[in-house]
Amino acid sequence: MAQQSFGELVRTLRSEKGMTQLDLARKMGVTDKAVSKWERDLSIPDVGSLPKLAEELGISVDELLQAKTAAQEVAEESDSARKGIGAMVELMLKAVALAMGVGVVALTIMDEVEPRNALCLLGVGVACLALVQLIHEGDREER
Repeated sequence: MAQQSFGELVRTLRSEKGMTQLDLARKMGVTDKAVSKWERDLSIPDVGSLPKLAEELGISVDELLQAKTAAQEVAEESDSARKGIGAMVELMLKAVALAMGVGVVALTIMDEVEPRNALCLLGVGVACLALVQLIHEGDREER
């Protein structure tokens, strides 16, 4: 089961207790709009009020803090998308490098390429491999 966001957790537990947003708001000493913002992950309660919120929802503060924040979810999605795009770029660069190498060999066998042009094609391939290496170096530095 996927971990719930803070807001989803508050909404689920509040509903299980049979409370409306207004009921919880009154118990917490805030407005129902504040509770609505919590549940939509637009804000979170003040740190000092977390023990009271946890008590009202029938869980520990630790359990309450285990919920994902919206910022964590966005960061995870962004990181996942970045890794997917990075892998695709790396694959395309390797494909171009391979194509340049195969193309030069094939054109040389057919005697259809001048040495100067063959070197240019190989240079493109080597440049692509160098970019792949730079991507890997950047990934290592991030860790």
